[in-house]
Amino acid sequence: MKISTILDHIDSGHMALPEFQRGYVWNREQVRGLFYSLYRRHPVGGLLVWATEGMDAAHRGDSSLAPGIVKLLLDGQQRMTSLYGVMRGHPPAFFDGNEQSFTGLQFHLEDETFEFYQPVKMKGDPLWVDVTKLMQAGNDGLGGFITTLSTNNEYAEKVGDYISRLGTLLGIAEIELHIDEVTGTDKTPDVVVDIFNRVNSGGTKLSKGDLALAKICAEWPEARDTMKATLQEWKNAGYDFTLDWLLRSVNTVLTGEARFNHLYDRGVLDIQDGLKRATKHINTCLNMIAGRLGLDHDRVFFGRFAIPVMVRYLDQKQGKISAEERDKLLFWYAQAGMWGRFSGSTESAIDQDLATLAEGNLDKLLEELRLWNGGLRIEPGHFTGWSLGARFYPVLYMLTRP
Repeated sequence: MKISTILDHIDSGHMALPEFQRGYVWNREQVRGLFYSLYRRHPVGGLLVWATEGMDAAHRGDSSLAPGIVKLLLDGQQRMTSLYGVMRGHPPAFFDGNEQSFTGLQFHLEDETFEFYQPVKMKGDPLWVDVTKLMQAGNDGLGGFITTLSTNNEYAEKVGDYISRLGTLLGIAEIELHIDEVTGTDKTPDVVVDIFNRVNSGGTKLSKGDLALAKICAEWPEARDTMKATLQEWKNAGYDFTLDWLLRSVNTVLTGEARFNHLYDRGVLDIQDGLKRATKHINTCLNMIAGRLGLDHDRVFFGRFAIPVMVRYLDQKQGKISAEERDKLLFWYAQAGMWGRFSGSTESAIDQDLATLAEGNLDKLLEELRLWNGGLRIEPGHFTGWSLGARFYPVLYMLTRP
């Protein structure tokens, strides 16, 4: 299918992005490389789509899907988003990322290279062509570029070459991309995610949290944005957390389990209530850890996967714990961070701790941690690695704070 036709299908709602896909992550160098390859007519790979009924498709963005069968991009999102952004001059409806990654792409008519706009280097130089403006003008707009070059004696002799190169650049829209389709009533979201992960084995795989969030968004479309707003509040306060991490805490509040499959059958009202409770308890944890331990920003916030366990305990106690319980909980948090309790199989470790907490016994939780690690005694040698990334760095930070 021609690139121009694919872009038209995105506009008409016949092609979209499934809800479980992550946002746009390409940088300028990757966008530049894509257009260089297309200009040279090098292969850039095909697309993989999931052909499914539009009315049942959970997709990214606010736009409506076309009636009937639609195609959801499983492989090729970054390429198509880049092409759409440059050729249309704005991102597609499903876009979630940094627009600056594809804004201002320029083409040099003499060197046949692509670079992003640099005022000092490019302003007033007719050999630098704005790719977006050219694509939007199309063949009908070539006259303006030709006139500019023809009236400049310096370039008049090479106008023919330049026109040919502009035509080659415009011809990117007519390049055919091969499309493979995943079809069939047996292709549930779980099956499709598995296919996606196999196809993208060289990149970042979708987590079980991504799939859980996709299912939540199918019934509560604002879920992702609501959670992102909460994450942004924490980021503004100096803590950089992920959607997967937040959803883990929602999961432990609602199910008492770490694995997301226990979350799949929960309704919208349950999820909304769980998010509210989890957010409240996370804030309590952050305040305790910052206030009592002095670990008040992301660079020293180790053992973050201890938080879903702490959140579960606080929820069991309806947020009301004694000073003794608070100190035991903070001692366990610091020890879990120091010994890398959650650095291996995170879900299994969280589930083990949640099972221990089911008895409501913090002493038992500490004893299980001691048995798991073989002791909780800190030795001088543990502080040999003193750099920011070392496991015991937050402990040094905590001990040396005024």
